[in-house]
Amino acid sequence: MPAFSVFRKAFLPAVAAAGVIAGCGLFLRAQSLSDLGPQSPVSESICTFFGQDRAKFGVAGMAGKRVPSANATRLAAMTSVVAAGLPGVPGGTRTGGAAAAGQLGMIDQYLFSAMQDADVQPAEPTTDWEFIRRATLDLTGRIPLPVTVLSFVADTTPNKRATLVSQLIASPQWVDKWTMYFGDLFKNNSSNSQINRYQGGVEAFYTYIKSSLAADKPYDQMTRELITALGSNSFTTGEINYNVGGVVTGGPIQDIFDQQTANIADTFLGIAHQNCLLCHNGEGHLTGLSLWGEQQTRVGGWGMAAFLAHTYTSTTTAPGTTTTVWSVTDSSTKANTNYKLNTTTGNRPPRQPIGTVTSIAPSYIFTGETPQAGENYRTAFARIITADPQFARATVNYMWAYFFGVGLVDPPDTFDPLRLDPDNPPPAGWTLQPSNPRLLNALTQAFIANKYDLQWLMTQIVNSNAYQLSSRYEGTWNDAWYSLYARKMVRRLWGEEIHDAVAISSNNLPSYKLTTYGTITYAMQFPEPVGIPDGTSGNISGFLDSFLRGNRDDQPRSEDGSILQALNLMNDSFIMTRTSPTTPATGLLPTSLKLTNTQLVNTLFLAVLSRYPTTQEMTIALGNLASTATRSAEAQNLLWSLYNKVDFTFNY
Repeated sequence: MPAFSVFRKAFLPAVAAAGVIAGCGLFLRAQSLSDLGPQSPVSESICTFFGQDRAKFGVAGMAGKRVPSANATRLAAMTSVVAAGLPGVPGGTRTGGAAAAGQLGMIDQYLFSAMQDADVQPAEPTTDWEFIRRATLDLTGRIPLPVTVLSFVADTTPNKRATLVSQLIASPQWVDKWTMYFGDLFKNNSSNSQINRYQGGVEAFYTYIKSSLAADKPYDQMTRELITALGSNSFTTGEINYNVGGVVTGGPIQDIFDQQTANIADTFLGIAHQNCLLCHNGEGHLTGLSLWGEQQTRVGGWGMAAFLAHTYTSTTTAPGTTTTVWSVTDSSTKANTNYKLNTTTGNRPPRQPIGTVTSIAPSYIFTGETPQAGENYRTAFARIITADPQFARATVNYMWAYFFGVGLVDPPDTFDPLRLDPDNPPPAGWTLQPSNPRLLNALTQAFIANKYDLQWLMTQIVNSNAYQLSSRYEGTWNDAWYSLYARKMVRRLWGEEIHDAVAISSNNLPSYKLTTYGTITYAMQFPEPVGIPDGTSGNISGFLDSFLRGNRDDQPRSEDGSILQALNLMNDSFIMTRTSPTTPATGLLPTSLKLTNTQLVNTLFLAVLSRYPTTQEMTIALGNLASTATRSAEAQNLLWSLYNKVDFTFNY
């Protein structure tokens, strides 16, 4: 076993009129909930919130209190384990951040004030060595090149960290990383448990997301385009593939309206409970989980789904071909009325008339707002959603959860709208939901004022002192402090990031020739995670899958660890071929063997870990390399061991 191998513990281990009801939840409380048509019983297994996903919402939610989510608990514990295994960083410079200039931006003013109120000392600022690796991975999904690391650390310019952040966000690699992120969020895959989108649809959707990000398109505009997209060919009009992903088979068209609405509420409003309300009233099902949700009715959910009632999503044949594609049209003969209450079968409980009421008109569940005269239903829906502060709030929280590991509301799609306002707190027995509600509100308003600019939002987060705190913590750490963000939580790299980090650092870049997607080198450029790049049984796909990249359907991306991940880093051919001392001739190890032992050790550490070795690491390495007879093998062992160190696998 190579001397530098580290056994990583972290791996082992969401008013009645003329026969039409506006689905506004405000007046419905006066009506008996039992009068509102068929409901799923509280124990109904089809309700996801009472299935395996229930744990996501937290047992403590039943008490109406804010406590750590399962994710927060896991991440806090993992951070302590990983940080304990990190070595010191030689020349631990801490320059170029706002802290060095004694400045506190908006984010820091709220967070450091909360730390002070709680009498919690924040961690030290992270070093320049750590910051460049952290920011580069978080923003671009790649590790920094050695020359870039050395130049950055040597730079004495006071604002060098902010300059680096701007450069990273302006890079093509930023576009790649965030195309992957939003591909996950929008669930861009060639097939899900219900339908096939086909690789042509994936490629078109991927191209739409990528070009939108490259153009720095405002997120509210992007959202409106996705909700309202029309087209007859999903292979050429990429944005229609978002609503295609909501198609449900084996039931009436209302099932499709429901799922498309649930997807929109989850993705753009951070409210997964909308899906629950499309089967049943909130009372009983959401009691104790959501103060807002327990007061809502299924009719209110139908009012939201009615905005999709003029949308017809179907397969067709592309003109002049035999290729099956999807089309999304409005006001076709099959979808041109309000939301009908006329079903007895399908994927959700029956929808039956309520007295003389046989259909539901569009009505926004939070305000009762309806389409303007002559306004297209989906156009109205997109307009209302993107004008709702909850849209901006959810976006801010999704971004926060990515960069800090834990959302201000966590999980990020479990918002309770009645527990967000610190100036209007919830009733006794309930607590405010966000860990720092005033920060969430302030950042939301600033995001709106900056015209929903994702790049602006990321810049504010990454330039904050809070983001730039060390993951190490001097003194006794209490995991309950996770919500104060008093230290930086670690993040296990995505499978694509590990793949690209190994390929880049070893200077042994692969070339994957994919039938539909062309030739691709970097995993961060893969259009989808399933079966890419070499089929579902391929070696590279298996390597990536072991790091739980998910399928963008019923298996979300996960940062959990496993023994298989550790085994793959130790034994997989993707790793072993890149630790070869002979091939390729331009590879990291073959070229490094021409250097002196000290230079070789420094070069390998800098290429793989973005830092120089500690004194202890250098001493051990030089001892192993001392024998000429075994020098090549020991150098190979050294490189192999670096790929198995905790500070390679985790962003800290």
